[in-house]
Amino acid sequence: MICAACPRACHTDREYDKPSHGFCKMPYNAVIARAALHMWEEPVISGENGSGAIFFSGCSLRCVFCQNYDISHDGFGKSISEERFIDIMKELVSKGAHNINLVNPTHFVPFIRGALEKYKPPVPVVYNTGGYDRVESIKSLDGLVDIYLPDLKYYDADVSAKYSAAPDYFEKASEAVLEMRRQTETDIFKDGLMQRGLIIRHLVLPGNTAQSVKILKWISEKLPCDTFVSIMSQYTPCGEAFKYKDLRRKIVSAEYDKVINTFFDLGLKNGFMQEKTAAKTVFIPKFDLTGV
Repeated sequence: MICAACPRACHTDREYDKPSHGFCKMPYNAVIARAALHMWEEPVISGENGSGAIFFSGCSLRCVFCQNYDISHDGFGKSISEERFIDIMKELVSKGAHNINLVNPTHFVPFIRGALEKYKPPVPVVYNTGGYDRVESIKSLDGLVDIYLPDLKYYDADVSAKYSAAPDYFEKASEAVLEMRRQTETDIFKDGLMQRGLIIRHLVLPGNTAQSVKILKWISEKLPCDTFVSIMSQYTPCGEAFKYKDLRRKIVSAEYDKVINTFFDLGLKNGFMQEKTAAKTVFIPKFDLTGV
């Protein structure tokens, strides 16, 4: 496959089971580090039983603070066939997963689309992404994905270039989010669990509340005021974060409070907030090929 799955559009040839020379270094077949019930998503995603989280290896970004560094940067994981991927989804459903949660799927969209065209789980499919998606890839998932769970990490190009090697991050992510909203115009819930819809995530970074304010302002201007926004306080220095002065610490209460106050001041109505106790490495899953 000549790849243009993510905005980098490397056009490298991704063979089925051999590492590629593209940005993500991944083959065409999905590489997975963990597939298990996961309790640490938003309550409307995790519910009581857990979300059926499938963690993909590799990434279209290079976030210096990534808490999943071992799999996103170093590529730890196991290459699997389409048939095995379908079986993994079925196994998670049999364990009581409220949904199938595709974590960091951007660079595997062609593989995922092919599998979902053959097997559509009886529970919602969640596209849980860092946000750096090609709008064409998102359009190709229309009717296959039920819930979109994108990050909006940064607004300014210099910041996204510095921390994620993606100066066009907001341009691409905002375009993708608008398409996600078009596909899931109305949020649908059943028994307190989201069945269809959009939740935009934003991780507040230390020393970078200006990015948070700009992102919330964009949401208030471009999307309905009842759009769900998850404002996360869980930042913990990981990966290469200690090389950057601003990122060497957790956020302080004043920073998080400023972002929350901005959310309300802008008239946004639906959101999720986190306690500062969420900023712990204990919440990072063990990437040990469980369920793969």
